Amino acid sequence: MSLSETLQEHKEELLSALEEGRRDTLDEQLPELRAADLAEILEDLLAEDEGVETVLALLDCLPIERRANVLGYLPGEEQLALSEAMSDETLLKVLEEMGSDERADLFNLLDEDRRESLLRRMARQEREDLKRLASYEEGTAGAIMTSDYVAIPCGMTVSQAMMRVRQTAPDAETVYQLYIVDRDGRLAGTLSLRQLMVARPGAQVDELMIKDVISVSVDEAQEEVARLVARYDLLAVPVVDHEQRLVGIVTHDDAMDVAESEATEDIHKGMSIGQLEDGVSRVPLWSLYRKRVTWLVLLVFANLFSGAGIAYFEETIAAQVALVFFLPLLIGSGGNAGAQAATLMVRGMATGDVGVKDWGKLLGRELLVAGSLGLTMALAVAPIGVMRGGEAVAMIVALSMVTIVLFGSLIGMCLPFVLDRVGWDPATASAPLVTTLVDASGVLIYFSIATAMLT
Repeated sequence: MSLSETLQEHKEELLSALEEGRRDTLDEQLPELRAADLAEILEDLLAEDEGVETVLALLDCLPIERRANVLGYLPGEEQLALSEAMSDETLLKVLEEMGSDERADLFNLLDEDRRESLLRRMARQEREDLKRLASYEEGTAGAIMTSDYVAIPCGMTVSQAMMRVRQTAPDAETVYQLYIVDRDGRLAGTLSLRQLMVARPGAQVDELMIKDVISVSVDEAQEEVARLVARYDLLAVPVVDHEQRLVGIVTHDDAMDVAESEATEDIHKGMSIGQLEDGVSRVPLWSLYRKRVTWLVLLVFANLFSGAGIAYFEETIAAQVALVFFLPLLIGSGGNAGAQAATLMVRGMATGDVGVKDWGKLLGRELLVAGSLGLTMALAVAPIGVMRGGEAVAMIVALSMVTIVLFGSLIGMCLPFVLDRVGWDPATASAPLVTTLVDASGVLIYFSIATAMLT
């Protein structure tokens, strides 16, 4: 049985138990579900009529700690819908049990009056921590970090440090990486829990710690943070302020969420689709239409240049009608080659594999690769040209294929660098944009070569 079928079965069982008031069944089944799976079931229920009431009834059957954990797996819109239906007292208990980063994200979704009401009920330390985390700009390390980490002051012995770990571990996001700070709170080094456990009890943590620490600033872009975590296989990366004081950490699971989000955004941009606030299955139809229509309409008008090019070469087409047979094949091949090159460059720039400084080297490589691809495709299509229109048409088609594929590949390779240089997202060098440019250019190249060789 697939995961979706299993979750659907659990969903039906939970609804049945809830409707029939079988609390003992709910108490038995709910703990067996993983938080992420239960969140998926609740998300599905929220899309139905009276879904909020049903989900709240199920959440009320959970301990407050698990309730907060499940809520953290839900998308922001669903979290907000449930939060608005909760009393301030209940919501405050849930917020207190959530991780500091998830708490700040949910807090930012609430309206201003609700925020003030909740802040007045919080303890001073929690209030200040929440306000600080909620103040960081979206898309930065500060916005995705958590303040739940284990910090050990310089000068402690191993035995003292172990005592500190035991005291702070219950509230920490991770205890496998420990951070050493000086008396001013500045990051001095890092130490793994394994190193601490095997060290002599009387040894100083200052002697054991790694001083060359990989860290990021609070205003570092979140995609750069995710790239660092992936590059160095970090469990977490410490976040420091402008005075090098440790203010939080970004864990690997949060970095994975960022990487997934950024990759999804680039894929959407790569197909000329605006960023979706929610999954494609849940986004409203009007929003989905609006995100897609702008570029499609613009590209319709851009394709008029292809039609104008065909009209300009009417005499050439009339003289050799067989040329029309190869037009879709040629411009399609050029567009495909250009889209491939653009995808490779955009992804390479997103991962940091290539940069503007590499443009010259990449241009030379693309000339060789695209030329070879064009020749291979020309050899493949030339026999068809002979059969359809004779040797002259075959020569025109073969030469056009090499030229169009070469031109399309260079356009696809260069456009991301041009957009990056003018300050636009390279992902805007999308497949539809590249193929439209190559289509119009391919028509001109093809019929220009045909006109020159037939006259």
